[in-house]
Amino acid sequence: MNKPRVLIVDDDPRLVRLVHEVLTATGHAVLAAHSGEQAVQMAALEQPNLVLLDIGLAGALDGFAVARRLREFADLPIIMLTARVGQADLLRGFEAGADDYITKPFSSPELLARIRAVLKRAAGRAAPAEPAVIAGGRVQIELASHRVSVAGRDVHLTPTEYNLLLELVHHRNQVVLHEQLLTAVWGSACHDEMDNLRAYIHSLRHKLEEDPAEPKLIVRCPGVGYMLAWQDASAN
Repeated sequence: MNKPRVLIVDDDPRLVRLVHEVLTATGHAVLAAHSGEQAVQMAALEQPNLVLLDIGLAGALDGFAVARRLREFADLPIIMLTARVGQADLLRGFEAGADDYITKPFSSPELLARIRAVLKRAAGRAAPAEPAVIAGGRVQIELASHRVSVAGRDVHLTPTEYNLLLELVHHRNQVVLHEQLLTAVWGSACHDEMDNLRAYIHSLRHKLEEDPAEPKLIVRCPGVGYMLAWQDASAN
C-alpha cells in the first residue's frame, strides 16, 4: 500500500522538522514547502494526499490565499495550522477551503488523529479533482501558476479575464448564465453589470480565438449567457 503523502507548508524550519519526524515515523511520506508560492507549485506537481498549511505565511500568499489557490485545481484535504483561535479566522479558513484546524502548539497524537480523520473523510469523496493542467484545442491552462497559452504561446490575462475564463472552463460545454458569470467573477452586488461582462468576453476572444470576429471557442447564447466550446485534449 502506498504511503500517504503529506505536504507541510510552514516557514518555521523547527516545526517542519518536527512534523517531518513524527509523520515519517508513522508511515507517511512527507514533502515540505516554506512559502505559499512554493506550496502551490508542489501541490500541482507532487499531488499529495493532504496539506498541512500554516495560516501565517510570509510573502505574497498567506495560508488563506494558498487554500483558495489549491481549491482551484485540487480537492485534496487541507488542515490549517494556526496560533489564532478567533471565530473570524476559523470561518475565513473554512470559506477558503480548509477541512480542519490544529491550533499551535499541538501534540503528536492530536496531529496524527486529525490527519487520520481527514484522510478517512476524503476517501469517501466521489467528485474527481480538476487536473493541474487543462488543455483543449489551441488553449492550455496551468491552474497552479495561472499560466494560459494559445498554440504554444503564452498569453497574458488580467486577473478578471483569468477568473472569467476559469468559470467558463469549470462549466465547459455548458451554457453559463449571465448572472452566474457576473456573480462568480464580480460578486453578487454586480449581477446586473452586463456591460462589464461583454467587455471582458470581447477581450478574452481577442486573446484566445483564431478569429475574434467569428468566435468558435467562447460562444454567445443570445439572451441567456455564454458557452465555452471545448474539446479536452485527452479526447482527441
